[in-house]
Amino acid sequence: MLGAAAFAGWWFLVRDDAPPEADIEAAGETLDEATTPGSGSASSDGSTGDAAVDGTWTVDPSVGSFADFTSTWAGYRFDEELVSIGTNTAVGRTPDVTGTMTVAGDEVTAVDAEVDLTTLDSDSDRRDGALRTRGLESDRFPTATFRLTEPVALPAGLADGERATLSAMGELTIHGVTNETTIELQAELQGDAAVVVGSAPVALADYGIDPPTGLSVLSIAEDGTFEFQLFFSRG
Repeated sequence: MLGAAAFAGWWFLVRDDAPPEADIEAAGETLDEATTPGSGSASSDGSTGDAAVDGTWTVDPSVGSFADFTSTWAGYRFDEELVSIGTNTAVGRTPDVTGTMTVAGDEVTAVDAEVDLTTLDSDSDRRDGALRTRGLESDRFPTATFRLTEPVALPAGLADGERATLSAMGELTIHGVTNETTIELQAELQGDAAVVVGSAPVALADYGIDPPTGLSVLSIAEDGTFEFQLFFSRG
């Protein structure tokens, strides 16, 4: 009995409760709910087949809830080594994302997005506070941005409810440093609403970021992930 209790206590300390990565299946379910008539959120015209997607799409903060990460969000995912606990996955996210996506013909011709890093929230207030003045230094560099640098071809005849897997090349700016990056993403369309989920690798050294270790943090992985889930509405 004592052994079982000790094991349970150990598991509670070392278990990794990091939220799962963005998933197009789950995001698609949220989009379905948001586009259902009478939902009060983004609406779909119910069209199928070769739905026109031309126009300017704007990040829509009204879909889903940040409390369960069903809304628009962006953030980071890094492994860390904690004193007396061991390996842990640190995940911080913010719903404060703005931006637009322009579609013309069969291409996404422009994407401009901005993330407010000062509102990043993780499971540790201590971590969040440290990142304001060390590491990410969000007090000095309050935003991260992404700008598409090459058009992204869309599958021919993309229809409502269909999903596409794409790669987007662009400039990612973090900590005042801009680097070319390729973001792997998936997207789903529902009338005048859409969701895009994706991620890109981030090496701290490439952005001049010193890992903010401390008394309780032994080390932070040099390589991590920038990840996001963005809902868009057109018009």
